Amino acid sequence: MDVTFRREGKKIINGISLTVRAGEHWALLGPNGAGKSTLLGFCGAVTFPSSGTVRVLGGQLGHVELQRLRRSIGHVNPRHPLRSPLTIREVVLTGITATIDTPMRWTPTLEEFARADAIIDTVGLTGKAHEIWPTLSQGERGRTLIARALIADPELLLLDEPSTGLDVAAREQLLETIDSLDRTHPDVASVLVTHHLEELPSTTTHALLIADGNTVATGPALETVTTQNVTTAFTHPVEVRYDDGRWTARAARKQTAWTFRNRD
Repeated sequence: MDVTFRREGKKIINGISLTVRAGEHWALLGPNGAGKSTLLGFCGAVTFPSSGTVRVLGGQLGHVELQRLRRSIGHVNPRHPLRSPLTIREVVLTGITATIDTPMRWTPTLEEFARADAIIDTVGLTGKAHEIWPTLSQGERGRTLIARALIADPELLLLDEPSTGLDVAAREQLLETIDSLDRTHPDVASVLVTHHLEELPSTTTHALLIADGNTVATGPALETVTTQNVTTAFTHPVEVRYDDGRWTARAARKQTAWTFRNRD
């Protein structure tokens, strides 16, 4: 994509380009209000640019049947608006119908039930298929939503701040699940939105840093998620470290000047 987007006369996205290829795992980073959600809307074929071209899975927005296109896109949103007491298995099965709730007069096949159970096992929820949504922890909900996205065999997986509301242990379990997809679904491309470097999976291959709707840096993750680029994007001195496949960030230490005086 290479796009500009305006809302009520205000330019939200200013000529940002992004190309995601099969098997790549992109991180979309930037401060609040940078335009990350708008870009993810382009990737999910739910937002249209004011100018420029968006192609998703080979189809150009405005020239492709959206429902067909969206069936090939899995969207993981921790603010999933489900209110019904569905089981984990039932929530996962709604990924086939692309609905929030179970459609009336629709019954999954035995093959679909088996596939749901297999994917539930894949995301680390073995033995929990019959637990109901209102009783799940936020981490269990996150992994359920990943399974829901995967059951439709997507080519593109979108993760919108998937670690929102998780404690440290739940976050690490979720990131382990996301990392495992590189092995279980090697051809699926992904785009993960966050503004916390600690929430980046170790399988992240590329990154796009944006601020005020503009590109700050883009490219391979190790070359892009750096102290200089993150400091520029967040307009605050930030020290970025990378160790054993994971990033951390902290405020850069201020240099203190010392003056010594000879008392002799």
